[in-house]
Amino acid sequence: MLETGSLRWGRFIHRNRYLVFALFALAVLGSGFYGRDLNDHLTQEGWFDESSESVAASKLADSTFGRDTDSDLIVVYSAPEGSSFDDEQVSDAVAADLNRLRDKYSDRILKVDSYWDGALMGQFATPDRLHAFASIGLRGDGGTDTVNNYMAIKDEFGAGAPGSGPGGTTVQLAGMQPVVEGINTGMQNDIVRAELIALPIVAILLYFVFGGVIGALLPVLIGGMTILGTQGIMRMLTNHLEVNVFASAVVTLVSLGLAIDYGLFAVTRFREELAAGRGVEEATARTVATAGRTVLFSAAIIAVSLGALFIYPNGVLRSVPLGGISSVLLAAVLSVTALPAVLSIVGRRIDLFGWHRLASIRTAEQIDSGFFSRLAVFAMRKPWLVIVPIVAGLLLLIVPFRNIEFGGLSERYLAADNPARVAQQDFDRWFPSFRTEPLKLVVTDANAQQLSDIRFEAMRSTAGFMTGPFDPVAPTTDGVTVLASGLIDKRDADAVIAQLRAIPDPPGVRVMVAGVPALERDSIQGLIKGLPLLVAILIAAALALMYAAFRSIVLAVKAVVMSALSLGATLGILTWIFVEGHGAGLFDFTPGPLMFAVLVLIVTVLFGLSTDYEVFLQSRMAEARADGAPPQEAIRYGIAHTGGVITSAALILIVVTGAFGFSDLVLMKYIAYGMIAALVLDATVIRMLLTPAVLKLVWR
Repeated sequence: MLETGSLRWGRFIHRNRYLVFALFALAVLGSGFYGRDLNDHLTQEGWFDESSESVAASKLADSTFGRDTDSDLIVVYSAPEGSSFDDEQVSDAVAADLNRLRDKYSDRILKVDSYWDGALMGQFATPDRLHAFASIGLRGDGGTDTVNNYMAIKDEFGAGAPGSGPGGTTVQLAGMQPVVEGINTGMQNDIVRAELIALPIVAILLYFVFGGVIGALLPVLIGGMTILGTQGIMRMLTNHLEVNVFASAVVTLVSLGLAIDYGLFAVTRFREELAAGRGVEEATARTVATAGRTVLFSAAIIAVSLGALFIYPNGVLRSVPLGGISSVLLAAVLSVTALPAVLSIVGRRIDLFGWHRLASIRTAEQIDSGFFSRLAVFAMRKPWLVIVPIVAGLLLLIVPFRNIEFGGLSERYLAADNPARVAQQDFDRWFPSFRTEPLKLVVTDANAQQLSDIRFEAMRSTAGFMTGPFDPVAPTTDGVTVLASGLIDKRDADAVIAQLRAIPDPPGVRVMVAGVPALERDSIQGLIKGLPLLVAILIAAALALMYAAFRSIVLAVKAVVMSALSLGATLGILTWIFVEGHGAGLFDFTPGPLMFAVLVLIVTVLFGLSTDYEVFLQSRMAEARADGAPPQEAIRYGIAHTGGVITSAALILIVVTGAFGFSDLVLMKYIAYGMIAALVLDATVIRMLLTPAVLKLVWR
């Protein structure tokens, strides 16, 4: 039985279709105009755990000595062929250029330490004097202002072409800001690629799904409106909190794909109602009451899943749900207002400009005798023969997940030929005793003897892991001392940090570990510790919402188990590819640890998407049961009437995420290929085969 209120709402939209669409179109256009400068307000901040010791120690050190700017920009100079920096003509040219930049950009450059400063000549060059570097500290708090200052001066160094630097030198730019700028640019390129390339391809795919231009364009219309509306929402959020560019890319990926999927479900149902002989008003009303209700439940599940990320204190993981929830809810609202209004306006002309052979308006009888109906019957005929091999295969795919490794923000996430990555790797090779991201000990209220004891113990306990002794980075100020040394291999960070934190604090003294390696490892540990709570929230929310939707605890539990299997298999595949390195050449990436924030994001998004497809499938089963069908017939009916649309929806999301799969950034490849793997598994093996087989056994 359809809900009377939903039918009334659908009829109201039909009667006021032009006004409804005009109001939402104007609102979306206004939001898009307001958010036109969104990219200028996105940041690279928010990666670290604000509740951790390392963040507290870093804030104390920064408030005492000012922000550590040594790693902002490392300018690496290579002498012309046949020369070295012992050549006064070459050295004088570089020194003069650095002085020029310091004077010209005094409002952007805080300090310059280089080989050409007399006191540092022996330290900032290789023994053969073929390579030397300058450390340039930038003004700003390390966030957007610092990035902007770097962008303003980056082209002044003559970096890139061999011999284009001062005195015929070759210049490379390494350090934190070039890496951040590489990631920032990559993210923005990914968003443009998804919006400009994926949308036309999706429209072409939908043409083959619907066999008509109008039917194909309507889901794309909702996707485009969601993008515009979301831009304004995200821009408004930047007025109140830092929104990471990574969050913006993820929101675009998820909201665009879901908006098109929601449009696909609604248009498919509308055409089905027309095929059953109903008038345009009744078809619109029934579409809102059925597909519209399902879309709202789906959006609620995705929103709650994303909301689970609020348990983490990391800024990037808090800006993702704020943007994601807003955009998913906007997509759902447009799907039950603007879209049905357009459907009412178009009416039976929905197949206008169509190719008759592809037109897929089919009656219920034709759907019930189709491929997906036969597939459901096959799966239910001998359920155990379907369940055992599929579950065994999924469990086998989960096995590689035991080798998962996590890492922090790194130049290795950039493309292998990215100038910032090449520069950083060359710097690390030429200057092994320097690290742009050292480990630090922040010591408070220690006297000279206590400080000496702490240094001795730190060097003793970490011998063989550090590039040198822990030396003060500045004179003790206000009872605070900062000691720093570089890690030879960042993979040893966990062991070294544990050793440093095991050093007992002398009476009245506090020793805290800081620096980027500690910030990253603390964030990783915080995320891992929060995973059980995250999973518990996701499961509880899915159970509650599925039960509210279908009033069946069996169906709710089954949905959660299926989603868990799909998610586990996907994480295993990601580990096998990106950590163990299988297919690194094919997918063009460097194997290594997973970006620490990406795991929880993937868990949240994929669990929500998996449960999302379950909602669409079970909603049609519930309709059949409400009309008096026995369980087995309801299962067959649900698969038959959603198999095609779920497969099409998955294909569309694969296209959208596939656009991000061409990213130069490995962390975006994680998400793209993870979603593709999950969608392939979920929309085919799990929903079309495993689900009917399991339900045959448990649904009575």
